[in-house]
Amino acid sequence: MKPPIFIIIMSTVILGTIMVLTSSHWLMIWIGFEMNMLAIIPILMKKFNPRAMEASTKYFLTQATASMLLMLGIITNLLLSGQWTMLNTPNLITSNMMTIALAMKLGLSPFHFWVPEVTQGIPLSSGMVLLTWQKIAPLSVLYQISPSINPNLLTIMAMTSVLVGGWGGLNQTQLRKILAYSSIAHMGWMIAVTAYSPTLMALNLAIYITMTLGTFMLFMLSTSTTTLSLSHTWNKFPLITSLILMVMLSLGGLPPLSGFIPKWMIIHELTKNNMIIAAMFMAMTALLNLYFYMRLTYATALTMFPSTNIMKMKWQFENTKNMTFLPPLIVISTMLLPLTPMALALL
Repeated sequence: MKPPIFIIIMSTVILGTIMVLTSSHWLMIWIGFEMNMLAIIPILMKKFNPRAMEASTKYFLTQATASMLLMLGIITNLLLSGQWTMLNTPNLITSNMMTIALAMKLGLSPFHFWVPEVTQGIPLSSGMVLLTWQKIAPLSVLYQISPSINPNLLTIMAMTSVLVGGWGGLNQTQLRKILAYSSIAHMGWMIAVTAYSPTLMALNLAIYITMTLGTFMLFMLSTSTTTLSLSHTWNKFPLITSLILMVMLSLGGLPPLSGFIPKWMIIHELTKNNMIIAAMFMAMTALLNLYFYMRLTYATALTMFPSTNIMKMKWQFENTKNMTFLPPLIVISTMLLPLTPMALALL
C-alpha cells in the first residue's frame, strides 16, 4: 500500500472513532461507525490473498449487520422519544437492540464467531488495530448509555464471553487466534462492570490495549505466528521471548503483573453489588485463559532446542526501527500493580 493512500485510510479510521467519541447525536455516531468500518477493510487486506479477502468479507458482513441493528434501535428511539440526542434510552426494547448491536461490533458471545476467523486471516499489524483501536468506539457508546442498559443482559453476555474466551483458546496453536479468544474474554470482563462502574470499564480497556499492543509488537519483532515458531525464538532472541512471556502472563491476569489489576477491581465491584455468583464464575473461568498462557510459557521458556553454537543467541534488539513505544508499553503491561490504591481512590 502506498504511503499517501495508507495515511488517508488511517486518518479516516481515526476520524470515524473520534466522531463516535465526541458526538451526542445518534446519526453522527452511526456515520462515525460506518466511516471506521469502511476504512478498516483495506487495512485488513493489506497483504492481498484469498484468506485476507475472506476475513475482510466476514468482518464487513458482521459489522454491516450490527450497524443495521443499531440504526433500527436509533430510529425506534427517535419514534418513542422524538429526539436524536444521546440521552437515556428509557425503553427496554430500544436499549436491548443497541446493546446487542454494540456486542456484535465488539465480538462478545454469542456474536463472537467472527473474531478468531478474521484475526487469523489478516497480518499481525492489522490484527493489532482490530483488537485494540476497533474496541474503543463501541465501548465508548456503551459507557455513555450505561445508565439505561439492562444489567442482566450484560451479565449473561459477560459470563458467556469469559467462558468462550477461555474454552476456545485451549486447543489453539495459532497465536493470533489465542489473542482473539483472549480479547473475547477481556471484553466480557469489561462489560460485566459497565452497568455498575463505567469508569472501571475504561481503566480495564486502557490496560487491555497496552498489553495487547505490547504483545503484537513483540510478535512482529520475532515474526512469530504459531506456538512452534514462538518456542523456536528462545534460541535466537531470548530477550524478546522473555518479554513476550511476561506480557502474555499479564494478559492472563497472573498476579503481581498489571493484568491482575482490572480482574481484582472488577471482582471487588461485582461483590459490592451482590453479584457474588457471577464474580466467582468469572474468576474460575479466567483460570482457563491463564492455563493456556502458562502452557505457552512452558513450551517456550522451559524447553531449549539443541544448538551447536551458543553465540547465535542475540541478547540485544537488532531491528529497532519500530521500537519507540515498546519499552514504556512493556513497563505499563507488567508493573502497574503498586498503583492500584491510587486507581481505587480515583474510582
